[in-house]
Amino acid sequence: MNHSKTLILAAGEGTRMRSQKPKVLHQVCGENILDYVVGASRDSGILDIAVIVGFQAEMVKESLSPQLETYYQKDQLGTGHAVLQALPFFEKLQGNLIVLVGDAPLIRAETIEGLVLAHETGGYAATVLTAKFDEPTGYGRMIKNRSGELQKIVEEKDANPEEKQIKEINSGMYCFDAQALILALQELKTDNSQGEYYLTDVIEIMRKMGKTAGTYVTPDPEDIQAINSRVQLAEAEVVMRKRINRKLMDAGVTMIDPATTYVGNRVLVGQDTILYPGVILEGETVIGEDCLIGANSRLVHTKIGNNVTIQSSTILESSVDDYTSVGPYAYIRPGSEIGKHCKVGDFVEVKNSTMADGAKASHLTYIGDGDVGENVNLGCGTVFVNYDGKKKYRTIVEKNAFIGCNTNLIAPVTVKEGAYIAAGSTITEDVPEDSLAIARARQVNKVGYLKK
Repeated sequence: MNHSKTLILAAGEGTRMRSQKPKVLHQVCGENILDYVVGASRDSGILDIAVIVGFQAEMVKESLSPQLETYYQKDQLGTGHAVLQALPFFEKLQGNLIVLVGDAPLIRAETIEGLVLAHETGGYAATVLTAKFDEPTGYGRMIKNRSGELQKIVEEKDANPEEKQIKEINSGMYCFDAQALILALQELKTDNSQGEYYLTDVIEIMRKMGKTAGTYVTPDPEDIQAINSRVQLAEAEVVMRKRINRKLMDAGVTMIDPATTYVGNRVLVGQDTILYPGVILEGETVIGEDCLIGANSRLVHTKIGNNVTIQSSTILESSVDDYTSVGPYAYIRPGSEIGKHCKVGDFVEVKNSTMADGAKASHLTYIGDGDVGENVNLGCGTVFVNYDGKKKYRTIVEKNAFIGCNTNLIAPVTVKEGAYIAAGSTITEDVPEDSLAIARARQVNKVGYLKK
């Protein structure tokens, strides 16, 4: 496919989405609709890609890789008009121009490859990606001659009753001989019910020029499923989730209930990891082997090592190393690094902090802007008091220190190696090595006080 280019039509507003942002920037499994189409082209080996933009053009352009060319369609005058805007992109191309639609995220690389192969094998000037539907209402129909060559495409609104009975429908995606397309585009007219320049009309124009056209029926009709509403967005999400989950399961991941497991397109999960129902994995999350991710856990842009257990917890933009246990109901916020053989227990919150190997915070603890050394034990109710109302400060607890329950560490403060802090203390000064710090009022019992 070295002599091919891809043009993606993404100028439409998508009025049925009832949204202020472009339809192609809505997301399926955590990724922009348009990004899936770009990715499918690249995965098929076609790296020379341009996008037609229109509605909210700058927003769409900002979402795209700088390597992609964009062409602006000011007025929405039809698909043929859209392709004409990108004429400089393919006017010198001696090869194939693949035209895809930006609102069809389920298109796959192998489908594009099959389309190009059918195009080149048939020696066609144009090949249409099609599907066969039992209920074809709303789609353009493929009109063929007895030898199976495509003669024209008739839009639903322009089709007669006989043509409406045809089951093979147009996906809106094509493979063209670029130079034949350029000649045909010059003959486009607007004599149809919509008064637009239909790209579909170039098939009949090419036939009149003595060229041949064909179709490639996709092996999976879901490939051409376009999104025009929130309902269709949700339907595409279901299909994409099934694809992603099946790929992971085929690679050795266990899912207790795939229907309720939500994994983003760029997430990686290692062999023999188990994902329980309600798990949500987003962004660039990477999970190692032999992990257990418990029910209703959410991980975003997070790196997890091997043999990690996470129970019903949330981890954002952080890392957790091998053999560590998290949760249940822990909250690890951005910028945190948890080492090996650590424990971050129930109702523990960690923010912008590090925990070295073997450190433990078993329950009801807040670690904010802190550095916790190796084998430190943080007792129940420990609070890193990092904020004075204006600025935030760091707390350092060096290795082998023991922090008793219900301790407040008022930052900036350092607890040195091997130090021990008595339960109920509020620490405002550094604690020396191997020292016991007690910072609480002496207990006083007022005998008989309540009888007075």
